[in-house]
This record gives sequence, structure tokens and C-alpha cells, in this order.
Amino acid sequence: MGLTIGVDIGGTKIAAGVVDEDGEILDTRQVPTPQTPEGVVEAISEAIKAVGSGTGAEAVGVGAAGYVDDKRATVLFAPNIRWRHETLKDKLEQRVGMSVVIENDANAAAWGEYRFGAGVGHDDVVCITLGTGLGGGIIIGGRLHRGRFGVAGEFGHIRVVPDGLLCGCGSQGCWEQYASGRALVRYAKQRATATPEAAKVLLGFGDGTPEGIEGRHVSMAARQGDPVAVDSFRELARWAGAGLADLASLFDPSAFIVGGGVSDEGDLVLEPIRKSFRRWLVGSRYRPHAQVLAARLGGRAGLVGAADLARQG
Repeated sequence: MGLTIGVDIGGTKIAAGVVDEDGEILDTRQVPTPQTPEGVVEAISEAIKAVGSGTGAEAVGVGAAGYVDDKRATVLFAPNIRWRHETLKDKLEQRVGMSVVIENDANAAAWGEYRFGAGVGHDDVVCITLGTGLGGGIIIGGRLHRGRFGVAGEFGHIRVVPDGLLCGCGSQGCWEQYASGRALVRYAKQRATATPEAAKVLLGFGDGTPEGIEGRHVSMAARQGDPVAVDSFRELARWAGAGLADLASLFDPSAFIVGGGVSDEGDLVLEPIRKSFRRWLVGSRYRPHAQVLAARLGGRAGLVGAADLARQG
């Protein structure tokens, strides 16, 4: 199969792109993300038609944040879009006249990194995305592992602290409450409240109060060596690395790929994650260690991965 179209559904925009067999994006279109579930379906259709017209693209892959069934046809549960058992494949195929594959967005990003990014050369890869929450994807023996019901890889909702912080999923103590962009901001606010004198640089990027701290402020302050910002990154990395050590006991991959907005800070966060991973890996002194790699495709991974999964059929 030649050209395919990948779709990435975001909170504010929907991006569609024509992708070739080498993972190169040839053209893209974006449309705003509507507020209603049915409006999102129409917007996806518009983006696909706009970018695909006259290209000869043969299939479409859509990355959706939520639980996708094992047939890659129905979004069982997508909290942010309020989809419940949404028959997205059928609806889109009727509108765009091409075969459509629906995939979890983190799975799509993991596949993109495996095929064209940091995972090239590895057959067994586990990806995590440290964004607002924590997502993941699993590649075993060169195949995307979805699980029997299609919803494997929801690492963010592994409970790491019994009766811990309340998560948006309704449970308590989920991993993403301790290793995510949201967690990073919480750590920074807590530390800036306790020791404002050590957070002068960090507070200077906002409105001067801990409540005004945003994720971008923590990143900017950490680059300037602000002690509170740097320590907040280290706390996030401690939890992320410990979680990877647990995943190594489950999957024993040759590489972990860390993506998402938090990973954009490079070694500021990756080196502490690697250190924590080595610290908590069972039998660390006596076994081979998986590499902990930075994602390479950035925000393109989901779109590229979805397009390639459509090509795989």
C-alpha cells in the first residue's frame, strides 16, 4: 500500500496528514476540535477529505485517546470527548469512502516511534508518554500488543500508591498522578509554597505566587538551575524510573522510549529517570539493562504511527 492518512485527535485541534511508506508527512490539515461527540466525527471527516483530496491515499488511521476495541473499530470509552461505544470506524468510512483503522493514540505514537523513530532496530519496545497524563504502548516481537480486548498499555492507571491521590479515572494512587506533567506542576507548587526563597526564578516566570506556576514555567526555571524546579523534575523522574523498573519485570524489553511534553527537556529528566530505573530494577547488578531512550518524532509520532497502522491493515 502506498500513501495513507493519519489523524491525531487533540483537545483543541484535529490534525490529519498524508504519510508515505518511509514515515514522511507530505501534507497536513488542521481543524478545531468541536465540543460535541458527533461534531468531532464530522471534523475528522472534514480534515481527512481536505488533506486527502487528489492524493490517491488508500486508507486512514485514527489515533483516539481512550479505550479502543480489539477490532479497531469502536471507541469504548473516551472521557475527554465523551464517546461511549462510539462506532467511529463505520461512521468515518461512510463519510470518506476509504478503509479506516481506529487505534488508541498512545499505541499509535508507540508504533510510530518503533517504525520510524527511537525504536528502530529494536523488536521489543515499551513506550511511555509523559504528558498531561501518562500513556503507553507495547511492541513485542515486532507486533503491537493490544491485549485480548484491545485496551492493553494503559500504564497511567496502574495503582502505585494504595489509597493514594485521586485520579480522574475514579481510582486512587494511579501512576500518572505521580509521573506526568500534571504531577510536575503539583510538585513545583508544593515546594514553592514550602520554600519560596528557593523558588525565586520559578516564581518570577508566573504571577509571583505558587498558584500561578504552569508547566512551562517549571521547564524554563529548571533550565536556569532553579532548585525547586530541578527538584520537581527529579521527583517526577524518581516515580517514572521506578515504574519502568516494574514494567521491565513484566515485559523485559530491549528499550524503553520516553515521549510526551515532559520528555522535551532531554537529559534534565531522562538522566534522573535512568538513575531511578537502575536503582529499582530487580537484580540490577546481574542482568542486562534496557536502554531508556528519548522519543524522536515528537508530536508527529501519533499521526505517523496511525497512518502506518492503516497501511499494515
